[in-house]
Amino acid sequence: MKFNPDKIREDASEDFDRAWKDSAKYVKKPLFNERYPITSINYGKPHPVYDTIAKLREAYLRMGFEEMMNPIIVDEQEVHKQFGNEALAVLDRCFYLAGLPRPNAGISDERISKIKEMLGDLSTEDIDMIRKVLHSYKKGEIEGDDLVPEMAAKLDVSDSLIVEVIDQVFPEFKELTPKAGKRTLRSHMTSGWFISLSEILKRREPPFNLFSIDRCFRREQQEDAARLMTYYSASCVIMDEDVTVDHGKAVAQALLSQFGFEKFQFRPDEKRSKYYSPDTQIEVFAYHPKLVDSNTKYSDGWVEIATFGIYSPIPLSKYDIPYPVMNLGLGVERLAMIIHEATDLRGMSYPQMELYSEWEMSDSELARHVEIDMIPETSQGREIFEAVVKQCEAHASKPSPCEFPAWEGEIEGHNVKVSVIEPEEDTKLCGPAAFNEIVIYNNDILGLPNNKKWKKAFSNHSARTGVRFIEALAAKAASEVEDAVAKGDTEIQTRARIIKTPAEINIKLSPIAQRYVTGKNKKIDIRGPVFTTIKTEIS
Repeated sequence: MKFNPDKIREDASEDFDRAWKDSAKYVKKPLFNERYPITSINYGKPHPVYDTIAKLREAYLRMGFEEMMNPIIVDEQEVHKQFGNEALAVLDRCFYLAGLPRPNAGISDERISKIKEMLGDLSTEDIDMIRKVLHSYKKGEIEGDDLVPEMAAKLDVSDSLIVEVIDQVFPEFKELTPKAGKRTLRSHMTSGWFISLSEILKRREPPFNLFSIDRCFRREQQEDAARLMTYYSASCVIMDEDVTVDHGKAVAQALLSQFGFEKFQFRPDEKRSKYYSPDTQIEVFAYHPKLVDSNTKYSDGWVEIATFGIYSPIPLSKYDIPYPVMNLGLGVERLAMIIHEATDLRGMSYPQMELYSEWEMSDSELARHVEIDMIPETSQGREIFEAVVKQCEAHASKPSPCEFPAWEGEIEGHNVKVSVIEPEEDTKLCGPAAFNEIVIYNNDILGLPNNKKWKKAFSNHSARTGVRFIEALAAKAASEVEDAVAKGDTEIQTRARIIKTPAEINIKLSPIAQRYVTGKNKKIDIRGPVFTTIKTEIS
């Protein structure tokens, strides 16, 4: 809260201790659903794959590699040039690009009649204009997303009317089916490297140290924990007259050492792809101490993490490239799984998909989904809330029957008196559970007493909602006082007896919390004997 520095200095000079104690009034008290942990500072979290990409980019740049963007769309003839006799096997895994053909939409007398019914009486020039626009669309002079506004503008009618005309008069637009051409989405970063290197050589002389981290696409039979149809490849090339297999080993170690890998093994790759020179295709196995005894197939610490080789002169010559090229590639997702200790590629890549990943919420996150439902809106209502809680704290164990005035004042011209009462004999003002607090513990949402038995649950302050039963009840009572004044009521009582559900004590759980706890077979256990009554008289 804002304060007057001159007044504070004056008060402090007269009586520092009193001024210091009074300064507490300048600290704003958070309102009901503004308390911590509901009030929290949100922060962004990087996606594991993009986080790994960022680290790989930095690693390559530190090694002196220059970043490139390679073509994603590759004509199938390029695949034949690069992969030779293996091209058909590679193309079998490729996605071919398809598009909708442009229909030859003619305008018959019957169609002209229907168009006039929908748009009104059109002139011969208008009908001829429609023919020309459709013909221009067929020839590709007008793009698909410009067809409707182009026709609407020329006829001076709304876009929605033209959409209806095309839908009802020209069914050939709805009957279109995609037709594939000869262009593919690259399945290997290699497909782009051959094209890029041939173009770079027209402008620069080697040596080149280049890298690219980007998507590749493979038409897998199915996706599983270890395979996706689209993945990221972190690929690099060194073009130099004297490049050797040992450059691949050196690059692998320099790159992967930056991610905590300590030991390396280089094994001949049995696949023996023809775009690599014979005996140069090498698999990189690296040892990571974090994998030892992990719940993965890499529990011995060793993982196949990359492949490198020297491009064969045969495909290089088809691109007029006269220099040897070392190429190394690794799957970003596999590295991300190691860094982030994931076991399923789908769940790591798409954690928002219920089909692929387990939904996990921390106790702290769950605590933010617990709120007081009915809350007072006025300053008098908030005073009533505080006064009721204060009286209950002071006299909770007083034997009954008893009554303790809590608040008296004016609300909208009415005199209001609020008391905490217990009319029955041989009991106390408040029941045993009145001061239970709602705490999240092991994903259970519980109403617990703050005692030695539950010390562990209360030790995590970020999972404590700070809401006690008596506070939720007092907020409800204060809210009901406000409503009663507005309605013209003269007396009300807000009572809590044995609580069995959150709603009975004015607690609201978000649908997300309820869905999560139910799905995890966890407990929502907010119950207990509160036995507290708040009486209000209005005159």
